[in-house]
Amino acid sequence: MLASIPIIGGGLWVAKNSAKCEGFLQMPLLIVGFVVLLVSLMGFVGACFNIAWALWVYLVVVIFLIITILCLTIFGFIVTSKGGGVEVPGRLYREYRLEDYSPWLRNKVKGVDEWRSIRACLLGSKACSKVAFWTPLDYLQRDMSPIQSGCCKPPTSCVYGDGTAIAAQDGDCYKWNNAADVLCYECDSCRAGVLEEVRRDFHKLSVLNVIVIVFLVCIYSIGCCAFRNTRLSVSDYPYGENHMSKARPRWDFFWWRWWHDRKARLY
Repeated sequence: MLASIPIIGGGLWVAKNSAKCEGFLQMPLLIVGFVVLLVSLMGFVGACFNIAWALWVYLVVVIFLIITILCLTIFGFIVTSKGGGVEVPGRLYREYRLEDYSPWLRNKVKGVDEWRSIRACLLGSKACSKVAFWTPLDYLQRDMSPIQSGCCKPPTSCVYGDGTAIAAQDGDCYKWNNAADVLCYECDSCRAGVLEEVRRDFHKLSVLNVIVIVFLVCIYSIGCCAFRNTRLSVSDYPYGENHMSKARPRWDFFWWRWWHDRKARLY
């Protein structure tokens, strides 16, 4: 149950952070966290009340959960191994290219419906409101988040004349517009900025995943001991497993024992 708290908390942290609009990262965490919580309650009840079948179900589900979290962590490392952005000469911030990220991640932001919801979230987060008042000197001396770098300005390499982009430039240069609700939200660099946020968030959460896996393995070993103890019959038998078919004698046993003792005294 304790292990489920950081898992659920990590998913809620990603969900409540308004600057990060990637909805496909927190849902697996929330699902796994609530499953761990419910299954742990079953194991807790089984251990306290010696219900062997509840502990058996608990142990089976937990081993699958450990394998699931481990696979999700490995898969996450594979799909987030690329990226990180490229340095811009003379600037503190980095710029991000969509082709630098894995195909699986790119598919998450290429769909029209998916990007529409992410774009609405970005507009609601007002990530570009601070950048709108920057001076040219601020662009030289201040850093930007991946979303600000990709969505709030055109690529640094863009060259404009008379308010329009000169030919033979990056495709994002033609998608830029000064309107506050347009900017570079339809640029590939904006999509790359969102994926970079996903990449950074996952690397933070991966540390939590490893700790939870180690914790679950330790608790699983204790659960195996609890399962073995519940298989012992409820009695004062001190050693090994009690193979008695009836741990508590039938009601007439005590009368039979009393009569047997009386006979032993007489004869």
